[in-house]
Amino acid sequence: MSDEIERTITIPLRATKMVPRSRRALRAVKEIRENVARHMKADADKIWIDQALNEKIWERGIQKPPKRITVKAVKYDDGLVEVSLAGEEVSEPAKPEPAKAKAAKPKAAKPKAKPKAEEPKEEVAEPEAEKPEAEE
Repeated sequence: MSDEIERTITIPLRATKMVPRSRRALRAVKEIRENVARHMKADADKIWIDQALNEKIWERGIQKPPKRITVKAVKYDDGLVEVSLAGEEVSEPAKPEPAKAKAAKPKAAKPKAKPKAEEPKEEVAEPEAEKPEAEE
């Protein structure tokens, strides 16, 4: 018999703004862990945060975590609580798709531009430096 408890919780992450900028995302993870532990009556050590949720927190960097986040918490028989983003199905990590080979398309031949008629260049005679005549 499986006694799984599942809840959807919206967690305000207000206290993240009270810590230095360089620790805000870390504080957001702690707040989620504490909030879920309180609502699911579990130890903070037995809370597992899903990778997609972690990426959502860190999406805008360490300085700007979201102001609130809606999560789905599932408590299993052994006391383990799994926390994931609400609205997402829990599935195995997505495998990267192999690079698709591009179909070789024949390139349309571009008409080459006609070279402009070359105009005769006028040679500008550089004035020769007048050499002083050597006195004899």
